[in-house]
Amino acid sequence: MQRNCLKCVTALLLSVFCFTVSAQTKTTSGGKLKPEQANMDVRHYTIALDVNFEQKTIDGYTTIDIITAKPTRTLLFDLLDSLNVKSVSVNGTSEPFVYKNNLININTTKELPAGKYAVKVVYGGKPHIAVRPPWDDGFTFTRDSTGHDWLAVTAEGTGGKIYYPCKDHPSDEPNEGADLIITVPKGLVVAGPGLLVKQSTSGNKATFHWRTKYTINNYSILFNVGDYKLVKRSYKSIAGNTVPMWFYVLNEHAEKADKLMDIFEVTIHEKEKYFGEYPWAKEKVGLVETPHLGMEHQSMVAYGNKFRYVKVGNQDYDWLLHHEFGHEWWGNKVTAIDWADYWIHEGIDSYSDALFTLEFAGKPAYIDYFKKSGKGIQNKQPLVLGKDIDEESAYNNDIYTKGAFFMHTLNYVMGDSLFFPTLKSFATSPEHTYNNLNNTDGVEEFFSKAYGKSLKPLFDMYLRTTNKLEISVTTGRRDNQYLIKLSNINMDLPLDVTTDGGVHHITASSKGIIITSKTMPVIDADGWYFKKVTYE
Repeated sequence: MQRNCLKCVTALLLSVFCFTVSAQTKTTSGGKLKPEQANMDVRHYTIALDVNFEQKTIDGYTTIDIITAKPTRTLLFDLLDSLNVKSVSVNGTSEPFVYKNNLININTTKELPAGKYAVKVVYGGKPHIAVRPPWDDGFTFTRDSTGHDWLAVTAEGTGGKIYYPCKDHPSDEPNEGADLIITVPKGLVVAGPGLLVKQSTSGNKATFHWRTKYTINNYSILFNVGDYKLVKRSYKSIAGNTVPMWFYVLNEHAEKADKLMDIFEVTIHEKEKYFGEYPWAKEKVGLVETPHLGMEHQSMVAYGNKFRYVKVGNQDYDWLLHHEFGHEWWGNKVTAIDWADYWIHEGIDSYSDALFTLEFAGKPAYIDYFKKSGKGIQNKQPLVLGKDIDEESAYNNDIYTKGAFFMHTLNYVMGDSLFFPTLKSFATSPEHTYNNLNNTDGVEEFFSKAYGKSLKPLFDMYLRTTNKLEISVTTGRRDNQYLIKLSNINMDLPLDVTTDGGVHHITASSKGIIITSKTMPVIDADGWYFKKVTYE
């Protein structure tokens, strides 16, 4: 997530969206995949819970549909042990289990052959309360200004295990989606992912059944509850499909919904131009008002920016809405297989924020955007630290700033006419979307193939090191001559050099190129590279 404005984009604002886990939970998502979990392919989650606002508790069950690759007597699921597990069954048969250290370890009485299983966990208790959402994960029980109960759930850093048993690893998403069956006090409304299958009441309670059939990351399988009014309209996608637009807005803010929906439509059009059709067109474009700032929950984006807009060019703009919605492509549709590749989510999505400036304020404003945002790069550690990295270790502010700046550099190196079609092709490629997860090598190979030669040195420098591109300018043997050379990368790169005769677009290399100028050459005046220039 990232703030996009013409005046400033700083690392401080980007750090607002650090979804690290609080000191209370001392746990995070991902890391080294446990062998017992590597044997399981999660296909579907069904989460059925009754929410008690007075006690701040949940009670119910989760059924996890899995396929095991090999025979086993051990099934292992993640669940924060702030809750109480009452029973576990596998295909209807009760099985013994141990629940501790945030894990449910099921040791079946008989060996399970490789195949399909439905694991039902009955549980309840007090879920972890978020201390400072969305920076901290958990449940937020609060009230709106009119006194109605209001609940939000945030889970990116900790993962879905914060409130339901799951295989908490980015490499395995439920390919057949999820069902959420949430019961709340009558009069409140539950907003969730996918489509609303059924809504019913019984006594003083109301139950909402939400279902998505799409692959979904486990931290997006959640719900929000409030005194909501549903504001609807339809959106015609770039592919010609009619997609429902649903905004669950607090009743007290209902009069503000139409303006936000107008802005939202502009955002959707702009995103589709660069990345292809909205990914969840068979279900809905969803938005829900939350007491926290916001998050990218699939087909039900959390929004808490309080209807504050700025102008980009002549267009009204909501930076929070634009960024979180961008994750529908970068993070939800195009998903990293390992938190080590977190920049694919946040860096490319942050780059997409700059595209709104390009679209509505023009190229000079876009260039200025990165001149300013580049100053926020902290460069304390590489963006890609290796493999099997957990979310908390992978997170740093540069996955936004430097990740976005890298895409800016890649745009320059490849050129608009090649870069933008390649970016859109990646976001629409079956091999890199939905069920097919991604790592940094796969992104590099895709863009290198489109470029016609290897971009690996550039990917490695920006993403796997803290090096800046080093460019040396050396006075030649003759007056007014300068040797311009790349000092620390083994590939040729385009480069703009400003001389007394204007701007020259040259191809720089480690061998160097001589230019003539009566004035000292200025290297990359528009700031396309994260660089260090030395004059000798």
